[in-house]
Order: sequence, then C-alpha cells, then structure tokens
Amino acid sequence: MGRAMVGAPDYDAYLRHMREHHPDTPVLSEAALFRERQEARYGGKNGGKCC
Repeated sequence: MGRAMVGAPDYDAYLRHMREHHPDTPVLSEAALFRERQEARYGGKNGGKCC
C-alpha cells in the first residue's frame, strides 16, 4: 500500500514503459523509482508539508 500512497507506479509497468518509449535511457532501480516518486509527491526534506 505504501507505493500507492505516493503514486509510485508498478515497477514492472515502469520497466515496460521505459523499454517501449525510452530504450536508450538507463532505468531506475525499484528503490530509486520509489524515492523519486515520493519526493515528487511530497517534496524534499525541506520542502514537504506535514498533514
């Protein structure tokens, strides 16, 4: 449920998308993708808001 809460896509879907649309771009690890989505949704350490 944690991934859905931060809007993180399914990792397999992300890999498919990258293969189909961005084949020359390196892919993020699953952990890096989760962190990227989490930061995009909630902001960095200093930019995030609490509830």
